[in-house]
Amino acid sequence: MTAHKNTGEWEKEIKRNPHPDFKAVEASRPEWDTSSSFHYTKTINPDWKYGDGANASDPAALTASHVAIDPYAEGRPAGLNYKLLISAIVPRPIAFVSTRSPDGSTNLAPFSYFNVISHDPPLFIIGFASPSEPITHAKDTLRNLKESGECVISIISEGFIEAANSTSINAPFGLSEWDVSGLTPLYDCQTVKAPRAKEAVFSIEGKLESLREFESKARPGVKTSTLAIIEGTRFWAREDALNEEQSLLDPKVLRPMARIGGITYARVTEAIELPRPDFERGYRRS
Repeated sequence: MTAHKNTGEWEKEIKRNPHPDFKAVEASRPEWDTSSSFHYTKTINPDWKYGDGANASDPAALTASHVAIDPYAEGRPAGLNYKLLISAIVPRPIAFVSTRSPDGSTNLAPFSYFNVISHDPPLFIIGFASPSEPITHAKDTLRNLKESGECVISIISEGFIEAANSTSINAPFGLSEWDVSGLTPLYDCQTVKAPRAKEAVFSIEGKLESLREFESKARPGVKTSTLAIIEGTRFWAREDALNEEQSLLDPKVLRPMARIGGITYARVTEAIELPRPDFERGYRRS
């Protein structure tokens, strides 16, 4: 199914891709580091104490100046707010959303306006932005979600990042993103009719809990954003990634990908651990 019919024009307008010849730029970069695997390191300052403030990793933190930006300033297009926010609110998890329309056709697309907001019940939010038209024409995913009330959300891993990215193509009507990506749809979900991606380490069957539409500030009267709240009804996890009590995924197996700004993705290979502080047991400021 098609993506938003004005996606190409929107991409040209916001100039998300900063490279006139992306493949030439990519060719100049180091090869993908296949030896890099998920591991833990110490924190930047293992000797940090209550009251110490910022660590020394950003020496300009206390001296650099800031500027205030009015998102509604006269002459400031909404596209600039979009580019700024997706470069600042990072890293963002990506919802790889599979939906099925009442006529049986399917859609597969990535959305980085996404997060989990509750575990009891399991609730997830997905933001749909429509840059050029009323929200009723925005996304096939959103239309399918409205009509069927169902979806499958998968987490994107390193092993299929190129395939996942390909599903954001502004494809003509009738061309399946499953075919574009080469990923494998599985029709074995227990509570929804949409397929899940076999290649995904973790997937969520979901039912639409509610939708809320928002009106443009730049173009009053035009609905440009929709917030979908999805309730998780089944979880699918690859067995080799799951612990015995089914409460934890191994990041070495999940190898999740995140969005930064523009066309930039990030991989997760390094982490630190910081115990949550307990006031009664340990707070002491020197």
